[in-house]
Amino acid sequence: MEKTGLDPSDPVGVSFWIISAAMLAATYFFFVERDRAVGKWKTSLTVAAMVTGIAALHYFYMRGVWVETGESPTVFRYVDWLLTVPLQIVEFYLILAAIAVVGASLFWRLLIASVVMLLAGFIGETNIANGGLLWGGFIVGTAAWLYIIYEIFAGEASKINAEQGTASSKMAFNAMRWIVTVGWAIYPLGYMIGTADGQWYSFMANIGLDMNVVYNIGDAINKIGFGLVVYAAAVKIGRAHV
Repeated sequence: MEKTGLDPSDPVGVSFWIISAAMLAATYFFFVERDRAVGKWKTSLTVAAMVTGIAALHYFYMRGVWVETGESPTVFRYVDWLLTVPLQIVEFYLILAAIAVVGASLFWRLLIASVVMLLAGFIGETNIANGGLLWGGFIVGTAAWLYIIYEIFAGEASKINAEQGTASSKMAFNAMRWIVTVGWAIYPLGYMIGTADGQWYSFMANIGLDMNVVYNIGDAINKIGFGLVVYAAAVKIGRAHV
């Protein structure tokens, strides 16, 4: 019988649907709540809404691809990430720019590192049969991720936050950098599950988790969580100005 819609017993398809709805709800929430923010924090909440809005659009489409073909929508997922992850990096810059004069070089270093991370991951994940590209992509992508972690924990971004940040901005910055460290660690797990066939870690293909479910959970935590952190700081600062 030809598939005509989402199968409720399909955990991958259901996860796409749940995350689509969650991203849409988060987008509405961030746009509505931005009026409670003041100054540059309105911009931060707008960016948070853009992140979840772009993700919602892609998730509705990726759900359709999965339902109709049963294939992983890898290309569309990386398009989503190429649009939303740099915007999340912009959030770090906006938080720092709200409390200090921040050089553009910091913004470009973080932005370039995020793009390198994603392009390397895409090249590796779409060339599973080529061991050099598979592992080259993984290594380069991980190195770019580790550079971002260095910058927000020990580099210029961290120093600006420590020396000039307010209580609210420090709260947001610290929470966001832990999301980047712990939350983003979900993605290498998904990468290895999705590329496990024929590799030394082939056992990961049989652990009962689908790559798409792992990626979907990661996106929900990292995109919505990122926005909620910004929202909490923005509202706290807004209350202080009342």
